[in-house]
Amino acid sequence: MLITISPAKTLDENPVPKNLTHSSAEMLEQSERVIRKLRTLSHRGIKSLMNISDDLATLNQQRYQDFSPPFTPDNAKQAVMMFKGDVYKGLGAADFNKSDLAYAQKHLRILSGLYGSLRPLDLIQPYRLEMGTKLAVGRRRDLYAFWDSHITNSLNAAIAEQNDDVLVNLASNEYFGAVKPKGIDARIVRPDFREERNGKYQMISFFIKKARGLLARFIIKKRLTDPGQLKAFDLEDYSYNESLSKPDKPMFTRSS
Repeated sequence: MLITISPAKTLDENPVPKNLTHSSAEMLEQSERVIRKLRTLSHRGIKSLMNISDDLATLNQQRYQDFSPPFTPDNAKQAVMMFKGDVYKGLGAADFNKSDLAYAQKHLRILSGLYGSLRPLDLIQPYRLEMGTKLAVGRRRDLYAFWDSHITNSLNAAIAEQNDDVLVNLASNEYFGAVKPKGIDARIVRPDFREERNGKYQMISFFIKKARGLLARFIIKKRLTDPGQLKAFDLEDYSYNESLSKPDKPMFTRSS
């Protein structure tokens, strides 16, 4: 069972223990092409392109200039430890043991506008680049066109390596939009989450993001192998809602 999740805008750049294992991102050649394009943009261009503040534009312009392979534990950090958003609060990788991390390394992929597809322990340097950014790279009109089949092929390789035929998509639509679903050699399962408020089930973005991380954590900790086992998900009072579920679209709900 392969899991996909989104990255996060919020980063944790604090160092991790030196003995934490690491790996190299497989698409760094493509990443460097994107960085070369980003380095041509002015401060104003970055601010406009990403719709961010002056301070964030300054920060990320410097990050693009500082991008410098080869990555080592001294100038980069494991992806699953770098990202700090709601998904990663739910995932809680900081307390994974070595066995959990090894399992996640094989079964979890982080989709990224700069790095394509990342394993949890792949070293990355700080950045901000959402997949939906309309950045033309070479003859490619945006990042979706740039990554084209690279991410899909990478996911298929991971699926083949684990001898499985299930992909549990916990990434946002923005990021999974870089994947070609018809090209995935697996059954795609897309869980969803709702909060009960005054007798109605509502979509609340903050909770959905964290719940995606919680379910990824559940799969990793329980070493799940079959989509049917997802029904047992019960972290933070979520439970499987059969009446709202559809084939390959399990719904999990909780009451306030």
